Amino acid sequence: MHNTYRKFGIITIVAVYLLILVGGIVRSTGAGMGCPDWPRCFGQWIPPTDISQLPANYKEVFKVQGKEIADFDAFKTWVEYVNRLIGVLIGLFIFITFVLSFAFFKKDRLVFYLSFLSFFLVGFQGWLGSVVVATNLKPVTITLHMILALVIVNLLIYTVTRSYNTVFHTEQVTKKGLLNTIFIICMGLMLVQIVLGTQVRETIDEISASLNYTMRDTWIEKMGLSFYIHRSFSLLILALHIYLLYILKRNVQAQSRLTAWTNILVILIVAEITSGAVMAYFAIPAVMQPVHLLLGSLIIGVQFLALLMINYQRVFKSQIEEVPVLI
Repeated sequence: MHNTYRKFGIITIVAVYLLILVGGIVRSTGAGMGCPDWPRCFGQWIPPTDISQLPANYKEVFKVQGKEIADFDAFKTWVEYVNRLIGVLIGLFIFITFVLSFAFFKKDRLVFYLSFLSFFLVGFQGWLGSVVVATNLKPVTITLHMILALVIVNLLIYTVTRSYNTVFHTEQVTKKGLLNTIFIICMGLMLVQIVLGTQVRETIDEISASLNYTMRDTWIEKMGLSFYIHRSFSLLILALHIYLLYILKRNVQAQSRLTAWTNILVILIVAEITSGAVMAYFAIPAVMQPVHLLLGSLIIGVQFLALLMINYQRVFKSQIEEVPVLI
C-alpha cells in the first residue's frame, strides 16, 4: 500500500504540472472568459458549440461585473471548459492520493495530514478559480491562482518524498551549509523572477486585450521596464545555478542523484531563457507562453526537491536503507 501511494503521488504531481500547462494555454489564447459563469458554462454543464445554442441576449444574461461579455467564441469556450475538466480530474487524483495516505497514518501521520491539506487546498483553488471568473480575470486573482498552484505542487513533492522515508538512498554530501545557502538564494531569486514574470504577464494581457489579441509583433515594444528587468534577471539565476553545479560536483559523488537533478535544473533554466528569447524576438508566439510558464514551475519544483535531497536525513530523521528508488 505504501508503494501504491508513492507511485500514485508521483502521477498526481505530474498531473498538477499538466494543469499548470493547460492554464498557460488558457491565458495565451485569451480563453479565460470563454465560460463567463462557474461552475457551469453559459448555464450548461456541457457548453455550446455554436452561437445558435445561446439566447439572443446572451451578452446581457451572462454579463460579468455589470459589463456585457465578448462575442461567443466556441474555441475559447471549449479551451476553458477542458481546463476546468482537467482541474476536476486533478482534484480526483489528489483525493485518491489522500485516501491512499491512510496507509501512513500509524507510520508517519504527517504524510496523512499533508495529503489532506493538499486535497483541501485543491478545493480552495477551485473556489479561487470561480473568483477569477467572477472578477473578469482581475490580474491579482490570476496571480494568486498561479501561486497557489505552485504551493500545492511543492506540498505534494514534500509529502511524496517524505513517504520514501526508510527506503531512500542518499549520497554523502559535504559542505551542506554552503549548498543550503546557495540553494535557498537560488529559490528566493526564482520566486522573485516568477513575481516579475506575473507582472510581465499581466502587462501582456492588458496590451493583448486592448489590441484584440492581434498585432503580436508590437506587444514587446509597448511594455515597460519590468520586461527588461525580468529578462536580465534570468542571466543572474543561470550564473548562480552553474556555480551551484560546480560546488556540487566538488562535494558530492559524480554520479549522484542530487547532481543529476541539478543538471536537469540547469537544463530547465537554459530552456526557460530560450523560450523567453523566442517570445521576445518572434512576436510572442502563443505556443511559447504556456511552455515558458511550465518551465518556470518545474524549476521551482526541482529546486525544492534538490533541497530536500541535501537535507533528507536531517529533515526526515530516517534510518536510510540503501534501496534504489525512482524519484
